[in-house]
Amino acid sequence: MLPGSPSTPLHPTPKRIAFGLIGLLISVTGALSNALVTANLSNLQGVFGAYSNEIAWLPSVYVMGNISINLLLVKFRQQYGLRAFTEAFLVLYALVSFFHLLVNDLSSAIIVRAAHGMVGAALSSLGIYYQVQAWPAKHRLKAMAIGLGASQLAIPLARLFSSELLQLEQWRGLYLFELGLAMICLGAVLILKLPPGDRMKVFEKKDFLTFMLMAPGMALFCAVLSLGRIEWWTSTPWLGVCLALGLVLVIAAVVLEHNRSNPLINTRWLRTGAIFRLGIVMVMLRVTLAEQNTGAIGYLQQVGLLNDQMQGLALAILLGVIAGIATSALTINVKHLSWPIVVSLLLIIVASLMDAQSSPLTRGNNMYFSQFLLGFSSTFFIAPALLLNIGSVVTQPKNLVSLVVLFGMSQNLGGLIGSALLGTFQVWREKYHSSLLGDQLSLLDPNVTERLSQYSGLFNSLIGDPAQLSAQSTAQLQTVATLQANVLAYNDTYLLTAGMAFVTLIWVLWRLSRLRYLNWQQAKREAEAERQMLQANKIMRNE
Repeated sequence: MLPGSPSTPLHPTPKRIAFGLIGLLISVTGALSNALVTANLSNLQGVFGAYSNEIAWLPSVYVMGNISINLLLVKFRQQYGLRAFTEAFLVLYALVSFFHLLVNDLSSAIIVRAAHGMVGAALSSLGIYYQVQAWPAKHRLKAMAIGLGASQLAIPLARLFSSELLQLEQWRGLYLFELGLAMICLGAVLILKLPPGDRMKVFEKKDFLTFMLMAPGMALFCAVLSLGRIEWWTSTPWLGVCLALGLVLVIAAVVLEHNRSNPLINTRWLRTGAIFRLGIVMVMLRVTLAEQNTGAIGYLQQVGLLNDQMQGLALAILLGVIAGIATSALTINVKHLSWPIVVSLLLIIVASLMDAQSSPLTRGNNMYFSQFLLGFSSTFFIAPALLLNIGSVVTQPKNLVSLVVLFGMSQNLGGLIGSALLGTFQVWREKYHSSLLGDQLSLLDPNVTERLSQYSGLFNSLIGDPAQLSAQSTAQLQTVATLQANVLAYNDTYLLTAGMAFVTLIWVLWRLSRLRYLNWQQAKREAEAERQMLQANKIMRNE
């Protein structure tokens, strides 16, 4: 129904199955690109010999490229057709994956990752288009749920098997696997092509001016959000410069679009109450779902666990994501698109409160159920959230770019904002708890002296010098205190996540209740008007 989308003719059942499998393959391949890097940052840091603030640029520049190119992808499909879009971007994706194998230093890796983010953005929509072909018209909403949710499979999958890929040829094993997937996808789409769609001339010169303003502005925002908690917000001047410059560029792009007769981004549509509120809810959902990677996974990495030691947890998350996709596909209903958002927020609250009971002995097996719930939530809401305002896009196709930009930014920026907010809060609370625990570690406390004597007995056979033995015992006690402070800080972070989800839930329920009340009042007025009209007609007949 929309320009740039494929037509949907009737296909035989074997061809539908092939379309569905290729759609899943493309969606997972596009998302795995960033997931493999994100799940193995510590390994890549060692390979490149980089500091933590340097290696953090790899996932950051990927999001920079991914979030900016969405401005042009929709119009590219509309003007040049799906076939050119499909084959061109898959060839570029395979080429960029190949160039990853030639990277030898961090600088070149950052450049290639940015390019990968740009070409990888095309694969998410391509996977949805293939999925749509696999379902008859009456089940097409299920295709949307599966296509959107499939990309969420990438992170748990990456944690399941990436350790084995690293054993092939260190980090090149990751990219060799990614190149293989890209080549399989390319072969699949060349064998089974999408049906053609409508084409029309849509690009204007000012579109590229908007892109030149918006893309670097959003890239600067991504850099600040990704590096802020590592470089620290108040002690790194370039973060403030990037934030100010990014704000100027984005505002300039918005002003330009607001005054265009045929804008690339319809600012008037985006600022309407329903669209604006939907954007806030989607951002808040992504912020709270960041508890999974920044909270639970971050905590387990803090206590020294690696990916191969968290495979059980990754499997639990993967099962939750699959269950969320299946439940969303089976229950999605255009008349009740808000309720999956409500259910997802409730599950986030429950999962966060469960994780908030963590102790220094908590490990991945203690978080299976809570992380299953978060995995379920991450895919259960996503298709209904996008479909909430798809009707206004069908009636006004020019708003398609605006909806894609809103959805992409809410997911990408929401994830970055969530990681930055929760990560910063965790660091702040860790310092707070460390100061409290440090004040209680007095040699006048018998519990402290008893613990120090236990550590002395532990190291007594290894260290003969009494002074060194005392220093080692004290250092061990400080290490245990720091671990306890981190655990308390992560528990506070889980409580913060639950609190944000609760506030968002109350707001959503209030909006739904208000909307239902207004609809009831409108129906009541219409019924009263109809009753009066019938009564008037009856009086006229009697006369």
